[in-house]
Amino acid sequence: MAKVKESFETYKNWLNEKLHEKNAVTDVIEKVEKATGIKIERLYLAYGVMAIVALWLLLGYGAQILCNFIGFLYPGYASFKAIESNSKDDDTQWLIYWVVYGSFALCELVTDIFFFWIPFYWFFKCLFLVWCMVPQSWNGANFVYYRVIRPFVLRYEDKIESTLSQATDIGKQVYAEGSKMADDAKEAAAKAASDKVLGKME
Repeated sequence: MAKVKESFETYKNWLNEKLHEKNAVTDVIEKVEKATGIKIERLYLAYGVMAIVALWLLLGYGAQILCNFIGFLYPGYASFKAIESNSKDDDTQWLIYWVVYGSFALCELVTDIFFFWIPFYWFFKCLFLVWCMVPQSWNGANFVYYRVIRPFVLRYEDKIESTLSQATDIGKQVYAEGSKMADDAKEAAAKAASDKVLGKME
C-alpha cells in the first residue's frame, strides 16, 4: 500500500511539474488568470479534465476516437521530444510504447468483434494506454513488452528473420520482373509508334 501511495505522489508531482512548464496550454491558463484575476489551481483543473474525459469515455458519443486520440497525442509529442533530445533512454522507452501500441492494435483487429460487447471497453482501453505511457519503470508498456512481446519474439526470432528474408527475396524478384515488363512495354510502344510514323510516310 505504501508503494502505491508513493507512486501516486510521484505521479502527482510529475503532473504538477508539467502543468507549470512553459507551453501553449499553460500560456492559455496564464491569460485566463490575468483576465479574471483568479489564481487557478492547475492540479485540480487537470483532475476536472480527467473526470470529464472519463465520463465521456464511459457514456459519451465518439469514445473510440477520443480513446485513440489520447493513446496517440501525448506519446506522439513525447516521441518527437525524445528524438530531438541527446539521451537515448527516452528513445528506448517510447519505442517500447509504440511496439506495445502496435501489437495491441493488431490484436484488436482480430478480437474487436468480441471486445465490442464489453461494457465501457473504450474507458478500460484508455486506462491501459495511460498506464502504458506513465513515465515510470513499472508502466504498462514495460510490463507487456518484457513479460509478453520480448519472450515471444526471441523464441521465434530465427523463423521471423527467415520469413522476412524470403519475403525480401520475393519482393526483389517481383520488382525485377515488373521492371523488365515495363521496359518491354516501353520498347513495344516505341516500336509501334515508330512503325506507325514510317507507315504514314510511305
